[in-house]
Amino acid sequence: MEIRTSLFDEQIIIDPDTVITFPQGIPGFEGQTTYKLFHQEGNEIIYRLQSLDDEELCFSVADPANFNINYLFVLTDEEEKLLDLSDINDLAFLLILQKNNNDDGKPVIKGSLTSPLVINTKTRLGIQKIIPRVEQSITLVEQSPEINVTEA
Repeated sequence: MEIRTSLFDEQIIIDPDTVITFPQGIPGFEGQTTYKLFHQEGNEIIYRLQSLDDEELCFSVADPANFNINYLFVLTDEEEKLLDLSDINDLAFLLILQKNNNDDGKPVIKGSLTSPLVINTKTRLGIQKIIPRVEQSITLVEQSPEINVTEA
């Protein structure tokens, strides 16, 4: 399958078996349903999710695990059906990233924590899961000798 994208100056050939389909699109981009995930060699953190329906539409995405973010939520029956989900271990999560400037004008990259992309790696079907309320839990990985953690 040949595609043209804003990422490359020329048409490239991709394997159709690597195309990810979002049956309902991504909110705000409902008309674009087919995507391809690319990464730059040497950069294993940030990927590009390129729309195959619009060569100018491309999202920067990342695996939330790279930032020690883990998701625990329940999918609705409709979401499971859209993903054609039979095994929860087939799910992968991606954060959509955006580049903004902070108050002093320096660029910062932020991830959309409350709306991860959920992709079934077997069927290559995806959705964007909107999480209305995020509960945080903290896991202490390593205790610094200067910090004394006691239970109240």
